[in-house]
Amino acid sequence: MSSGEMNHSPSPSPSQSQVPCSGSWSISEESLRRYVHFASESCIQELLSASVSNRTVHGNEGWKVLGINKGVEISKRRSGSLHTFRSRWVLESVSSQQFIAVATAIDAAKQWDSDLVETRYIKDLEDNLSIIRLRFGDNSKPLFRNREFIVYERRETMEDGTLVVAVASLPKEIAAGLHPKQNNTIRGLLLQSGWVVEKIEDDSCSVTYVIQLDPAGWMPKFFVNRLNTKLVMIIENLRKLAQDT
Repeated sequence: MSSGEMNHSPSPSPSQSQVPCSGSWSISEESLRRYVHFASESCIQELLSASVSNRTVHGNEGWKVLGINKGVEISKRRSGSLHTFRSRWVLESVSSQQFIAVATAIDAAKQWDSDLVETRYIKDLEDNLSIIRLRFGDNSKPLFRNREFIVYERRETMEDGTLVVAVASLPKEIAAGLHPKQNNTIRGLLLQSGWVVEKIEDDSCSVTYVIQLDPAGWMPKFFVNRLNTKLVMIIENLRKLAQDT
């Protein structure tokens, strides 16, 4: 990623190709922090329920295995219009800390997800709680193409040492108040998503990655196949980056 793509400076003004939103909300930083803490709690619980260790207690809970590619198990679960994809794998000779350090390094995100064209911090609310803008280009996969996402990222360590990173879009009114939408992009919606990283040996870990989408209807098979390919690619790229650290 080039140095110009990671930026901690304030977001551009509306005069810089942005669209003022009549439905935007301006809220205090404390109110934003309280909202994100509340919303991310359910996201963390959803991620933990989908994790590897939890499977032995609760079974598959509606997950359908779509296939195994390069040692990565890809599963899918549907509830109404929601489609949730889960990838799980074991990383040998990569510790939990090594993996999370790479997966949450915003300046390295483009190295493991080639569809990303820009990542930017909008606001750090706490040491483990940030608001981030993700922008995908014209050549990205469907549901991501030419879209930007204003998301929170919360990073927590559970009592047993399990590391959880919860990511989801802010409500559109709050997002618009923090960062007006660009003229040439579509404001996307990323539902409860993120990582669960569990230590299994001193130098190895198991990783569960969950991404939840709402395409508002039927999801064609070709998109499922392309997303599966993308998940395996992301995992492989992260593994290489983590092993190089």
